[in-house]
Amino acid sequence: MSILEIDELVIALEKALPELSEEHQADATPWQPHDWVPWDLGRNFAFLGGKDWEPSDSDTSDEVRAGLLALLLLKDNLPSYHRLLAMYFPAFSDWRALVGTWTAEDNRHAIVLRDYLVVTRALDPVDAENRRRIHVVAGYRQREEEIADLRPMDVLALLAVHELQTVGFTEKLRGVVVDDVLAQILTKIAADDASQARYFIGFLGAGLVADQDATVLAIDWALSNIDTIGADIADFDEQRNLFAHYEGPETHAEIAKAIVDGVKLESVDGLSEAADAAKKRILALANSA
Repeated sequence: MSILEIDELVIALEKALPELSEEHQADATPWQPHDWVPWDLGRNFAFLGGKDWEPSDSDTSDEVRAGLLALLLLKDNLPSYHRLLAMYFPAFSDWRALVGTWTAEDNRHAIVLRDYLVVTRALDPVDAENRRRIHVVAGYRQREEEIADLRPMDVLALLAVHELQTVGFTEKLRGVVVDDVLAQILTKIAADDASQARYFIGFLGAGLVADQDATVLAIDWALSNIDTIGADIADFDEQRNLFAHYEGPETHAEIAKAIVDGVKLESVDGLSEAADAAKKRILALANSA
């Protein structure tokens, strides 16, 4: 696809921006991160005369602690995903309605998780901070060869899959959490991500109108390149094994089905040979759910 064709596609997608943004605004539920942090449980660390974290401070299971850290680091890596979106949809343009809104909504997830985890001492805050710096510096798809072939529909499909994947992971994690406040926080995060997934799927639907071949190929590519949450965290294999059962062929099929239903892929015809083959792969995956 040439640069001119990319520009034309982005302009075509931009026509759907007002309606999809209005729908998302009606769909999304505002909430305040600070409301969900049990501040009365907090106490100073040694730097301010208190006591630093030690393992006995946490009554959270190893599985929940590992899952929470993976989710926190995923949300910490928001700048990487923001940069991917901004490659074709600059936040200083009308696309702020998507890129800026999504970034602001998703950022509160890291805020509430970190505040909750530090206040309740559910995990080691020094380890979490050290891992945050390493993880954010490494980033997601921050090497030239990883983004060189990405096109606008690839980025939108990637984000749709990302949000649906995070919904599934968060719901699995919530199912093993015993603290009611934390369970409600995870419920809020999952609801946000589900709404954001619908937002991105709306743009995939607009993409089918503008360039159906590129859109179907992008969806197929995104579904074929799902990497499990936590797989990109350095020195995390032991922790990731504790929640490895959260994701697999069944969850990937559920993601595909949500996209297929959202864009009504079954009714799309007139595709090129390559796109038609991609459509068949997508439908086969979705139908395996």
